[in-house]
Amino acid sequence: MDSMPKYASYKDSGVEWLGNIPSDWNLKPGFVAFTENKRNNKGMKENTVLSLSYGKIVIKPEEKLVGLVPESFETYQLVEPNDIIVRCTDLQNDKVSLRTGLAKDNGIITSAYLNLKVRRGFNSRFLHYYLHSLDTTKVIYKFGSGLRQNLSFLDFKRLPVFDISESIQIAVADYLDQKTAQIDEAIAIKEQQIALLKERKQIIIQQAVTQGLDPNVPMKDSGVEWIGRIPKHWHYEPIKYSLKGIVDCEHKTAPFVDEEEFFVVRTTNVKDGKINLTGAKYTHAKGYKEWTRRGIPTPGDILLTREAPAGEACTVPEDLKLCLGQRMVWLKVDRTRLVPEFGVALIYSSIGRTYIDFLSAGSTVLHFNMSDIANIPVVLPPLDEQKALVEYINCKSVEIENSSKILSQQIEKLREYKTTLINSAVTGKIKVA
Repeated sequence: MDSMPKYASYKDSGVEWLGNIPSDWNLKPGFVAFTENKRNNKGMKENTVLSLSYGKIVIKPEEKLVGLVPESFETYQLVEPNDIIVRCTDLQNDKVSLRTGLAKDNGIITSAYLNLKVRRGFNSRFLHYYLHSLDTTKVIYKFGSGLRQNLSFLDFKRLPVFDISESIQIAVADYLDQKTAQIDEAIAIKEQQIALLKERKQIIIQQAVTQGLDPNVPMKDSGVEWIGRIPKHWHYEPIKYSLKGIVDCEHKTAPFVDEEEFFVVRTTNVKDGKINLTGAKYTHAKGYKEWTRRGIPTPGDILLTREAPAGEACTVPEDLKLCLGQRMVWLKVDRTRLVPEFGVALIYSSIGRTYIDFLSAGSTVLHFNMSDIANIPVVLPPLDEQKALVEYINCKSVEIENSSKILSQQIEKLREYKTTLINSAVTGKIKVA
């Protein structure tokens, strides 16, 4: 922002989190700009249900209204275009969700939200950008009261707002509409590129584990209609013939403790072929001993989720002492027949996914029983070829993941730039009008 135009002179705002503001900008309390809109929907004046989603006020999909009786909508509050909607609850525990949105449609929204109507002389787009900036820069979390730090209209009545001409407010809002749209478009393009890279990775894995790397290899019928043709020197079998055993979990929750070395792997920790330590839970030595009565998962063996969701898999890491949490299964791999990483790749291939889809047909929640797991279909080349294919998949995966990581970093920088740009424009740190 250093290279962008600035105002001629600045003064101390007197508000710590605002810092210096342009000399001809003044501050007034929020009650001069906002009124609280408390009009209810008595008599069903409106039936378009709105919700706050990712910082936008959107029309709620019909499938999300299942179970709500129309009479309950009479208690909802009316919303008009240019109203600012704020989610005021639970500042203490939720510091991630975007809390403000600018309405573009007529409709109704639950009375759990605060509805701010903008007074004459103030621009709703400018004020929403201002409140959005206080949200994304976490200033809003300085306000609120009660055990869980809830906001109320009183906080917004006291909130310092800028007393500047409406023409300047509109010019700033117009500038930010244009610039944020450009940033959002750039982010969307990069997200699409990440999606295409993920798709490319899946195609590479799919081809490697169902056909190998030789496009001219002689093929044969696998004997299973939905698997189709496989290389002539490969064979099809249920995975149980490539295992030394299948170890189920204890079907009860391990005692969780802080700062212990024994990791309890749960279904949330296995995703896309990898261990994910986000939200990791640990147990003590006594718990680990009890939860490994049936054996200690060996590095390189396969971990599989039985439910919620079923069918996620990864290999046991080398440097992690772990035991099985609920709905987890340990596949003890016979490494004279199956390379574990090849087995995981097969589970994520069209062969594994088709089998999972078949099992889930007619079920609201898919749950693997032990025979389902034993009969997971695999198509196996000779062991040396499995190793070569795993090496190829790993090499290509690293290339793709590195490219995805660079794109993700670029997206994060764009989001940071967007936050800084909005904050700088609405507080006068840069001159855009």
